[in-house]
Amino acid sequence: MRRTIGRQLAHTGNGKSVARGRGKRDRLQQLGVAVAELREVTVGWSAKRQILGQSVYNDKGEAIGKADDIIIAPDKAVSYAIIGAGGFLGVGKHDVAIPVSQLKESDGKIVLAGATKEVIKAMPPFEYAR
Repeated sequence: MRRTIGRQLAHTGNGKSVARGRGKRDRLQQLGVAVAELREVTVGWSAKRQILGQSVYNDKGEAIGKADDIIIAPDKAVSYAIIGAGGFLGVGKHDVAIPVSQLKESDGKIVLAGATKEVIKAMPPFEYAR
């Protein structure tokens, strides 16, 4: 016997799609992004295309590390960028957490003003929870 998933997508006519549950309680829940919000999404930074793996520079144009990861806090806000400094092929690398609010974009580069390799290496290391 084949079972179907108990949700259907419905178009509300105002540019929003909702999930419609089956059963006694038929609740509507917005899925995705409303048309009005889409413009804001398209002009934001793409972690995959513009951040991850990219060099991070200081305000003097010196490379100080690479953006290795983005951390999303439990409240679902993008909170920290993990910047890897030093090392060769991952050996001797020092990862640090930098609040995303401290990063700026300038001429297509990610900039952390006031940072140097020495400052990054002196920061407490970031380690993932186990």
